[in-house]
Amino acid sequence: MKMRIAMCALLMGAAFSVTSAVAQEKKTMAFVVNGASDFWKIAEAGVKKAQAELPGYKLELKYPEQAAAAVQQRLMDDLVAAGVSAIMVSAVDPKSSTEALNRIGGQVPLFTTDSDAPNTNRIAYIGSSNTDAGKQAGEIALKAMPNGGKCIGFVGLPGADNARERIEGMKSTIKGSKVELIDVRADDIDQTRAKRNVEDALAANPDIDCMVGFYSYNTPRIYEVLKEAGKLGKITIVGFDEDPITLGGVREGTIAATVVQQPFEWGYQGMKLMAKYLEGDKSVVPENKLVIIPTKVIDKGNVDAFEAELKSRIGG
Repeated sequence: MKMRIAMCALLMGAAFSVTSAVAQEKKTMAFVVNGASDFWKIAEAGVKKAQAELPGYKLELKYPEQAAAAVQQRLMDDLVAAGVSAIMVSAVDPKSSTEALNRIGGQVPLFTTDSDAPNTNRIAYIGSSNTDAGKQAGEIALKAMPNGGKCIGFVGLPGADNARERIEGMKSTIKGSKVELIDVRADDIDQTRAKRNVEDALAANPDIDCMVGFYSYNTPRIYEVLKEAGKLGKITIVGFDEDPITLGGVREGTIAATVVQQPFEWGYQGMKLMAKYLEGDKSVVPENKLVIIPTKVIDKGNVDAFEAELKSRIGG
């Protein structure tokens, strides 16, 4: 009897050891975003789908405590110290972070998404062409204001590539037309400041014709301020991304249209690509190191179909 008990204990111990060893063998891959925003919940749904298909990995989506390059860098340093195997990051300020990003990329495979850092040793960028997205925003403005007009833009992180490229893309499309982008105001992903920027811009420019929300939460703040001021429908709104307030405005016709990305695919395809890369398949990285996931324009004609598809993906 004692021998049987001892044998059972031995077998249980061996099974526990095997389970622990398997758990320890799981590699961790992290998706580091640029700041707190509901926009990233869509990307998180993509990461969850990838997790179901990658049982041998532990996938994490991490938010920095603040939308600042130094804070984001500390978070990535902590992940490297904890043994993470690969990181995908939306770089807060790539121009001032080259050295720090190269340091991370020298320790683990580093990929970028949303906001690229092409002058670093990152392996590949997986995300939208922000220049093309900006051009689409310009096309929306031209269509909505055939007689021209003056626009003010609002953005979170003006130093990030996604912001700079969207603004430049829009400017290149409206160049030579009667539509102008006369100012862009930044908020560092501070929701209170984002709304105040719109209020201040409206007070300083009561006859403004158009407002552009370059980040996902900027358009809802524009919508709220104009609604409170009784100017919804009187000032053209050009949006980015798929916040519920933005989609509601598109549906009711108070927002001309919004340029949407596919953050779900960033999370899903990004994690799958990183896993293949870690497994030795370098063919997943294109020669130009860009995996572009197209953006599209959502207007009153396709907003219902788009929202239905979005809800089915995130379980809303």
